[in-house]
Amino acid sequence: MEIVGSTRPLFKYECLLFDMDDTLYPLSLGLNFACRKNIEEFMSKHLNIEESQVPDMCLDLYRDHGTTMAGLKALGYEFDNDAYHAFVHGTLPYHALKPDFVLRNLLLSMPQRKIIFTNADKAHAVRVLSRLCLEDCFEGVICFETLNVHPVKELENKNDGGMDNCSDGSETRIICKPALESFHAATLVANIDPSKTIFFDDSVRNIATAKTAGFHTVIVGRSSVVAGADHALSSIHNIREALPELWDAGDEEDQHLEQAFYQSATAVETAVKA
Repeated sequence: MEIVGSTRPLFKYECLLFDMDDTLYPLSLGLNFACRKNIEEFMSKHLNIEESQVPDMCLDLYRDHGTTMAGLKALGYEFDNDAYHAFVHGTLPYHALKPDFVLRNLLLSMPQRKIIFTNADKAHAVRVLSRLCLEDCFEGVICFETLNVHPVKELENKNDGGMDNCSDGSETRIICKPALESFHAATLVANIDPSKTIFFDDSVRNIATAKTAGFHTVIVGRSSVVAGADHALSSIHNIREALPELWDAGDEEDQHLEQAFYQSATAVETAVKA
């Protein structure tokens, strides 16, 4: 009897889901700090929030709602999403981002699907990936616009049994990490299986939620694991040393299958002879 099978190697992981900011490049480059300062300026200048209250309020909203923007919307502040993103990201020090050919080669050498999952808007994601010379290393980008459009919110409404201010397309409810529904939405948008996906992020709380959602997890920018993390990378450049199975899992799986086949064949042969 002829045995017909796929010649494609079998890998334990099918998809790699990457956060972008402070994950694909280090926090030390200063974009995070500049972004927070821009958010504070937007709050004081465009929303007329008392300047002395802004820093603490900004951090509190970030902590409680995932992003300061989501918190502002939850409090009832009205502003245009695109205008907010343009202001917050418009003057960031993008010049600090340089082409990262080491990371580029690592990403291109990995056989799995690779997708960006960020709370930022599309324009910022495009600019960052372009500056890093990584724009063609990913199958797609799940970003603010991806998560906060009517079809995704409608699907989440059905899956979660209802989401306030979402089913009607309202902008007052922002879906973003680390909310569990953002990870559910990402699996729907990208058509991925969390049990066969590794999620990379620098945020401890995002990692914790990803683990709850069923993902394998890697905390980036730390030398030791945190709650919910399966692995830790002090730098994204250490990915091959920490996770060699991303490259050789297929060979290992083939060896297991081959061993199982010969064990089965031996068992059958022994039974026939007996």
